[in-house]
Amino acid sequence: MAKRLAGKTALVTGASRGIGRAIAQRLASEGATVVVVARSVDASAGNPGTLNETVALIEANGGRAIPIACDLEQQDQCERLIERASEAAGPIDILVNNAGLAEYVPLADMPIDLFDRTMMHYLRAPFILIQHAIPQMKARGAGWIVNIGSVTAQPPIKPYNVFDTDVGSTVYAAAKAAVNRFTQGAAAELLASNIAVNMVGPSTAIVTPGAARYIPEDYPGENVAYLAHTVVEMCHLPAAERTGLVTHSMHFPAAHKLDVVDLDGVTPLPPAEIPAWSHPAVNPSGE
Repeated sequence: MAKRLAGKTALVTGASRGIGRAIAQRLASEGATVVVVARSVDASAGNPGTLNETVALIEANGGRAIPIACDLEQQDQCERLIERASEAAGPIDILVNNAGLAEYVPLADMPIDLFDRTMMHYLRAPFILIQHAIPQMKARGAGWIVNIGSVTAQPPIKPYNVFDTDVGSTVYAAAKAAVNRFTQGAAAELLASNIAVNMVGPSTAIVTPGAARYIPEDYPGENVAYLAHTVVEMCHLPAAERTGLVTHSMHFPAAHKLDVVDLDGVTPLPPAEIPAWSHPAVNPSGE
């Protein structure tokens, strides 16, 4: 199978576990050299998974990955990340803004610093990284930026369910809704430079170490490989052909009848099917 991202360098934030790790594995399986980023290379901050483990998984599958520790909450570290990554692996062709802070607290009880940290992770940090990546992408004549979103960006459905009334997801969801608009606006601004900007989010919920506490044990979560494959689909076509999309992991492959493969880049997966319980406002095509 041809490796569509051979010769490309990708940077994935929040890549020590969960969705970020899966995206990094899938990009590497398509031939990209992947710079994987998290707060620490070999520590987990209480959650399972480290960057070293992500690198080992990628290398075991024949790929190449370079770990870089960076705390995106520290502005000086965030501002230097693109430069550090390009020094280690070459100019950045693909930027995946995945790192996040999923702390659900009702509005009445949320500390202002948690509000600020949520917005920093989903808007401020991606803004800084994109600003610093643009010159490299322009110099290379192309670039691909993928922001990882969430189906919670869709409006709550009446009558409201317990997730909307009691869990405290409003600020997180509002930040993710802003990510969608940020993606579309950035796509418009960068189209002339052949830099594609798209959003990929889960169609329903993916059980990860960071999100498991908010997902019922019996919830039929989806396979993260579909999301990782959809990210790859956002990272190889010219911007004139695919940019400004708000896509979702099961919806997009189903709508376009794509053949999806697992994180190894080889093993076929069953055709994507849009879950019956997914949000009705999601546009399958991403347009």
